[in-house]
Amino acid sequence: MANTYNRPSITLELAQEIVNRAVAQAVEDGGAFVVSVVDESGVQKAFARMDGAPLLSVQVAQDKAYTAAGFAMPTDGWFDFIKGDEPLRVGAPTGIDRLVIFGGGYPLTIDGAVIGGIGVSGGHYSQDMAVAQAGLRALEAATTA
Repeated sequence: MANTYNRPSITLELAQEIVNRAVAQAVEDGGAFVVSVVDESGVQKAFARMDGAPLLSVQVAQDKAYTAAGFAMPTDGWFDFIKGDEPLRVGAPTGIDRLVIFGGGYPLTIDGAVIGGIGVSGGHYSQDMAVAQAGLRALEAATTA
């Protein structure tokens, strides 16, 4: 069709499997987390707030997933990306809506195309990263099957 293009997007089934894997890791680690999976446009596709997860973690997890999908880079990469650039260091965190610059968000990609993002919040960002990485393993399993 003229003047249009196709973009791959995560399916609901895969998004839910990613959430399930992340939650299973969180249970194994003994924490209470929020897990958000968004599609390629940053719209929430699957979500879980574990019992006991902090209320503010809901928005943080969603924003991590949004940041990761929107910029096609892990949220923990932002700190190094902006730290040596004064205008970005000062302006990006306050000037880019929903930008998160600490760990716990990853883009979801297949064949180099961003199909969505995962964001996790509820612990220290290093714990969030570990839970999110468990979710990423569901994506790896789906693409190698």
